[in-house]
Amino acid sequence: MSGNGPLAEKGVNTSLVCQENYSCGGSEEAVFECDECGSVQCTRCELELHQQERLKDHERVPIGPGHAPYCDNCKSVNGKGGGNGKRHRSVVRCQSCKINLCLDCQKRTHSGGNKKRHPLMPYNPPKLTEVNSSDGPDEAETQKAKLLDKVSSFLLVDENEEMQIKDEDEFVRMLTCQPNELLKVVSIFGNTGEGKSHTLNHTFFMGRQIFKTSPTQESCTVGVWAALDPFRRVVVIDTEGLMGNSSNQGQRTRLLLKVLAVSDVIIYRTHTDRLHDDLFKFLGDASDAYLKFFTKELKAATTRCGLDVPLSTLGPAVIIFHETVHTKPLGAERPGESVDRQLQERFRRLGRFPEAFSSVQYHGTHTHTPPTDFGGLQHCLNKQLDNNTTRSPRTPWVVFKALQALSERFNGEISDEVLAQNCFFPDEYFTCPSLCLSCGSGCKNSMNHLKEGIGHEAKHRCRYSGHYDNRVFTCKACYERGKEVIVVPKTSASSDSPWLGLARYAWSGRQYWYGNQDPVDTVVRTEIQHIWPGSDGFLRDNSNAAQRLLDGVNFMAQSVSELSVKPAKAVTSWLTDQIAPAYWKPNSLILACRRCNKVFQDNDTKHHCRACGEGFCDACSSKSRPVPEKGWGLAPVRVCDACYEHRGSYPESLNVEHDEEEGGTLARKVGEAVTNTLGAVVNAIDIPLGLVKDAARPVYWVPDQDIVSCHSCQREFTSRLSKHHCRACGHGVCDDCSPTRRAVPSRGWHHPVRVCALCDQKSGDL
Repeated sequence: MSGNGPLAEKGVNTSLVCQENYSCGGSEEAVFECDECGSVQCTRCELELHQQERLKDHERVPIGPGHAPYCDNCKSVNGKGGGNGKRHRSVVRCQSCKINLCLDCQKRTHSGGNKKRHPLMPYNPPKLTEVNSSDGPDEAETQKAKLLDKVSSFLLVDENEEMQIKDEDEFVRMLTCQPNELLKVVSIFGNTGEGKSHTLNHTFFMGRQIFKTSPTQESCTVGVWAALDPFRRVVVIDTEGLMGNSSNQGQRTRLLLKVLAVSDVIIYRTHTDRLHDDLFKFLGDASDAYLKFFTKELKAATTRCGLDVPLSTLGPAVIIFHETVHTKPLGAERPGESVDRQLQERFRRLGRFPEAFSSVQYHGTHTHTPPTDFGGLQHCLNKQLDNNTTRSPRTPWVVFKALQALSERFNGEISDEVLAQNCFFPDEYFTCPSLCLSCGSGCKNSMNHLKEGIGHEAKHRCRYSGHYDNRVFTCKACYERGKEVIVVPKTSASSDSPWLGLARYAWSGRQYWYGNQDPVDTVVRTEIQHIWPGSDGFLRDNSNAAQRLLDGVNFMAQSVSELSVKPAKAVTSWLTDQIAPAYWKPNSLILACRRCNKVFQDNDTKHHCRACGEGFCDACSSKSRPVPEKGWGLAPVRVCDACYEHRGSYPESLNVEHDEEEGGTLARKVGEAVTNTLGAVVNAIDIPLGLVKDAARPVYWVPDQDIVSCHSCQREFTSRLSKHHCRACGHGVCDDCSPTRRAVPSRGWHHPVRVCALCDQKSGDL
């Protein structure tokens, strides 16, 4: 097989042109294919070639319009059929390599390196105006009409940015094309009422109403519609007009940029006597948004969707189609001045720069008397469609996947508050709508970034909020060594009982209450971080200490009520047993005084000797002395008469190791301090708990006054339906919706506490 011939060099579709130059020089229409010669041949070349003895037995097959030869690259592997035994038809012809390629070979050999820039000519049905002109104008028009009778447009994406085509197979079926056919995409933009649909119908479909037009004031195009040009084999997309009075204006405008991103050529249609600034603003803003958000997403879509053909990161070519009535088109008055220079000057004056587009071309037409002349626009389009240097044709599958990827990434309602007056495509159309609950700063990542495991990232630094307590403590010493270790304050260890944990926390606080510095100021670094909706915020173990104390008081009151005894003695007995040192005898086992054997009545007070831990009446334990050996320090404390009389030498007792300090006397000390401070804990039952709840409420709890109904069942709270707080999520729930008790270590509740049914369904630790 020899070269393409002169027509191929000029960019003419080579599928029906003789690929031999034996007799015709490669200029006549091919009517036979000879697989053994490896070429399609005209009548003259086929006859003269196969008169030769060595070629006369070749099998030739007659061919017609739309025929594609076998792939040359496949035939070069293992003779016929390639390595896998299958023979593939070509979809393109490389005009530089002079070979026919199937889709697989084209991807394998011409997707990278220098060959990526080779011009490829698709094997598509020829343009009827070129190939069939010899049949006469009437027959050519008849063939065109037959093809157009099968063409119809379909809704691709609705006004809410929802794809109306479910998959690529349906997309191919609606276009009525082949799955492996290589296509280009042309779309149109402009203000509403400018005649966009009319322009497409006359430019691509001989005036047939493929896209709906209407003489009324209502917009005839809602959403995005598509159809296939049967002559040029181009996907034509009609879009909704700008500046229309419609709802969801932000979403509709964002949809335009998605269409622009998958197009190879866009037409901006304007029917005004002078070019308005909104044209240049739209193209400039679209360019900025494309480079800022879509370039990165198209690259990611290539990997995420498994596309063999990389999506171009350079935007489409732009043709500004300007129709005037009373004025001359741009450049007509000053022929010597470049139209491109005039366009660049207009962009510059408005501070817009269309850097994303591969080219910006202007075509103007003056219509003094209708109809409009679309011939010049068709000529510009043919030149752009034949140019494969920047954007090569793609299969329908690639086009659909690219649009689908952009639709899945950038979607959702856009509030009227973010509609910008000076920008067609503000950042809010494409960035995450989440706002920091503490400072109100917006997330700068693109929409739906959480689906890819990418967290929120703010544009500005955050400020501290006492409600959310959004401080993060890191170890200062580790930071100086190049490490970052987060420090979480805790009131208790997970093995401590509630009262012992509180005792440790309160007692450790005294170490810096009396003259020493707060650890927050000395050993840790404090950072303020953002609080995002849906996150658990910053879990502070010590934020619920006061509420845990109230829970204990509540539990005491309930226990007293259930036992039907006087509150004072029952509460004192309960509290003593909860925080008693290990060597103390439990109150429940003390029935009589250890010394005088007096039986205790309900109203009698039981006292523990701090030295031996036994129970005594007031008369038999009236003495006091220091008991440092049990961890009570040097202050005099209550002891029984026997221990007072048999006390050891004081200096010797100072040498005793105070193991009990960690065991239980610490909790007892704090318990007595609490008792004395409150004026006896038992009296707290008589204090209305509602007066202190707000002061004790953890920061993540919803305030009582804001809780109107149960968060789970939505029943309204009344005097008979009590409200409770879930210790995990902090919402108000009724008793029926919070029957479970579980530990919530992330919130500082290391022992079983009330949780709602929704939180109880979560797996793992709360």
